[in-house]
Amino acid sequence: MFDATTGNRLKLPLPRTGWRWLALLALWLLALLPVLLVWSPASAATAVSATRVWPAADYTRLTLESGAPIQYKFFTIKNPERLVLDLEEVEFNHALESLAGQISADDPYIKLVRVGRFKPNTVRLVLDLKGEVKPSVFILKPVGEYGYRLVLDVYPMQTLDPLMSLLQVPDAKIAAAGGAVAAPAPAPATVQVPADKAQTAPALAAGSVPKTADDKVAKAEKKAAPEVTRLITVAIDAGHGGEDPGARGHGGSHEKDVTLAIARRVKQHVDEVPNMRGVLIRDGDYFIPLGGRVVKARKVSADLFVSIHADAFVKPDARGSSVFALSERGATSAAARWLAKKENDADLIGGVNIDVKDPYLAQTLLDLSQTATINDSLKLGKAVLSELGEINTLHKGAVEQAGFAVLKSPDIPSILVETAFISNPTEERRLTDDDYQEKMASAIVAGIKGYFANNPPLAKSRLARNP
Repeated sequence: MFDATTGNRLKLPLPRTGWRWLALLALWLLALLPVLLVWSPASAATAVSATRVWPAADYTRLTLESGAPIQYKFFTIKNPERLVLDLEEVEFNHALESLAGQISADDPYIKLVRVGRFKPNTVRLVLDLKGEVKPSVFILKPVGEYGYRLVLDVYPMQTLDPLMSLLQVPDAKIAAAGGAVAAPAPAPATVQVPADKAQTAPALAAGSVPKTADDKVAKAEKKAAPEVTRLITVAIDAGHGGEDPGARGHGGSHEKDVTLAIARRVKQHVDEVPNMRGVLIRDGDYFIPLGGRVVKARKVSADLFVSIHADAFVKPDARGSSVFALSERGATSAAARWLAKKENDADLIGGVNIDVKDPYLAQTLLDLSQTATINDSLKLGKAVLSELGEINTLHKGAVEQAGFAVLKSPDIPSILVETAFISNPTEERRLTDDDYQEKMASAIVAGIKGYFANNPPLAKSRLARNP
């Protein structure tokens, strides 16, 4: 109301019931304030944006990706074997529903997955298992293109022995032939030496009939020829895999696919050399930590370790092949240092449970005196680089060195081969071409054979003996 003479608002006393109503409203707002503070977008149910399954003989990995870390609980149930994973404050959406359809019938460890709402904002995953397992569950922070990831690794209760698996391969071939094929006695390792290197490289073929008529000269030549009476094992490591795709080409190709294709061809060529065999560190689309690759190579008593990659750079015109060895005194160039850091980051992208303490792995990756091994690695790298120069431009004309984690075996000559730049559209097309992959694999193996022609292997582990 207004005063008619002054035009000012009149202040009238508020009725008693009005004051009481305002007091009740204030008390109600104060009581509601904690709820309003707690309720925020951050406290809403977390949405899983993607689910992925990576089955492999070593282990099977399930990955749940989200915009925020997922709170979880897990436990196992016996008879039959099951693994239960409860996701708290998580909404049940299509990404989680699709998880069940990603389990393949040939998964070594998981029979099927059932996903459903256990209670409000809690989703339960039940994994029906094919046997007793050792689960490992951990959270990965955002890195690269990934957000937060909840990782479930399902390992067998008894760790697979790669050496025993390797020794069983010939028996499997005999069984497949109905037992009619007799296992041949291993022959001395034979390495074909190129004609232009025959003057300087000693022949590895032992027991061949001398063509000279002079028996004394023949005996001297035979005595000078180094005899190799054991199997030479070449560990072939296809870079990246699984959660870690590696570099991507402009045409959509992934480094992990290119490296696996070439690695399989390298193994095929190695297996064709008498008394030489290839072992694939990764034979599928799954992730292996860098240190785990070293451990696997040592478990099969590898004589050489060759890690295959397809380089990438910020500029698409970078091109050419390169070979790298380990360095104890820093990188030989800024580019080598940059590449080593990028390759060493594979563990961050692929996802390693840093809470797991493996004493064998810790012993393997000690900063040991590796001078002799590095010198042999440089010799191997030089031989391979020379062969690569016959089929592709060399990015660098000499073997470079840097602190690559995957090359840190104290007793195995190890090299990292950057086959070409997948970031270069022209080289990407070549890397995905079957004929070029075959030429690349053949060149790598030719370099390996050239290395052994000049550096016969020592009697390390006599897995194959002459009768």
